[in-house]
Amino acid sequence: MQIIPTGHPEVLLLEPKVFGDARGFFMGSYNRQAFAALGITAELVQDCHSHSTRGVLWGLHCQIRQPQGKLVRVVAGEVSDMAVDLRRGSPDFGRAVGMHLSAENKRMAWIPPGFTHGFLVLSEFAEFLYKTTDYYAPEHERSLLWNDPELHINWPLPGEPVLTEKDRKGLPLAEAEVFA
Repeated sequence: MQIIPTGHPEVLLLEPKVFGDARGFFMGSYNRQAFAALGITAELVQDCHSHSTRGVLWGLHCQIRQPQGKLVRVVAGEVSDMAVDLRRGSPDFGRAVGMHLSAENKRMAWIPPGFTHGFLVLSEFAEFLYKTTDYYAPEHERSLLWNDPELHINWPLPGEPVLTEKDRKGLPLAEAEVFA
């Protein structure tokens, strides 16, 4: 597994070894020992899968209690993936980092606990998989405003995204509950 720098030392873009021939390909998407060698020792406890269409923007989400680290990847289509450091004591507090994930590039992203996360579907549809370090707890979920100018996120949008009401009402960083 190769690490590709993301602009944030703790958000990792991972490129797995892919073995392919005329029949197709094989790759290992998770191996506890291989990830530990990269410094990712968190236990992954939940596996999630979403299907969305072009222009759908999920996020930016986090759980303020029971924070989740996420190992994310795309198995069909492509997305613009984004993580924002919400740890007040971090030298990178409020800094966003973006990555391009697709079925074609087979890259994965490690988003540690203490970050908010979201993605925008760029293709006709996308199948997005993620493993988390803690269970989903809706009572602790928070939404950061996806287009907060303070975050300097340049989403590759051709128009307005498709959002849930929760994401439309996300809070700007200046008003958001963050990690101590």
